[in-house]
Amino acid sequence: MKESRNDQLAPWIDLTIKSGINELAGFANGLKADYTAIENAFKLPWSNGPVERNVNRLKTVKRQMYGPCWL
Repeated sequence: MKESRNDQLAPWIDLTIKSGINELAGFANGLKADYTAIENAFKLPWSNGPVERNVNRLKTVKRQMYGPCWL
């Protein structure tokens, strides 16, 4: 099932770049630049979700201790 999603992405990127809508074309160009990483996200079983969860938790604790960084 994940493979079929990957097969649909490349044609969508090409159509979006040719659409003439600058904002979507810019987004599609960004996807095209990182296409290998996106393709691997569909194909490979690994995830960085647990790492991201811990980083988010640590940032939340730090904000609670020191306050927002923009003040």
